[in-house]
Amino acid sequence: MDTVKINKHQAKMIAHRGLSGLERENTNVAFVAAGQRTHFGIETDVYRTVDGHYVLHHDYSTARGAIDDLKIPESTFETLRAIKLLDKDGVTKRNDLRIPTLEEYIRTCKRYDKVGVLEFKTVYKPEHIAEMVDIIRREDYLDGIIFISFALDNLIHLREILPGHPCQFLTGEWNDALIPTLVEHKMDLDIYWEQLTEERIALCHQNGIVVNAWTVDDPGAGEKLAAWGIDYITSNILE
Repeated sequence: MDTVKINKHQAKMIAHRGLSGLERENTNVAFVAAGQRTHFGIETDVYRTVDGHYVLHHDYSTARGAIDDLKIPESTFETLRAIKLLDKDGVTKRNDLRIPTLEEYIRTCKRYDKVGVLEFKTVYKPEHIAEMVDIIRREDYLDGIIFISFALDNLIHLREILPGHPCQFLTGEWNDALIPTLVEHKMDLDIYWEQLTEERIALCHQNGIVVNAWTVDDPGAGEKLAAWGIDYITSNILE
């Protein structure tokens, strides 16, 4: 298997949960697979463990990706790290498929000169957002990160720490309040791709809003969005 190449025009490609079309999502091997290709950025999801570590996983629990069923925010880092994740074929024979740390992800992005697109997966306290920012700052890669979240409050708290830093509000639905809200808080948009039209992309650009589309795996849809002037395309498999 390989990625599916498209005519992306000016659009920047973001590897969704790493190159999850080829490797187990949100693992170091998926991040490296994206790092070794032409993707502009690597997206992932971050949770805080019960003992204060930051790990990368999409679901609240490990049930879908492992034999063990543990709730990420209610488990210790040591317990989570010991879990072998399922490979793409549903078996657990690979020792390199483990839940990564935030630091490991940042180091991979830095090593391959990729922009990290980091999703705050739950509603965080302001001090927890500050902790994550400090971790990334210690890795000397804050300028290489875009923050995203479905929870507007997360990004508002981020704004208090990092005024003007790139961040994108995640949503699955276009509505009339979207543009004014983004303009007010100086945020960009990360929206489900089927909600976009050429006119909506143009309207965002007219208001100084950068647009990211998730999650686009159909080559025809990706090329259409690119032709419309989309800024970013987030995909499991397109390159």
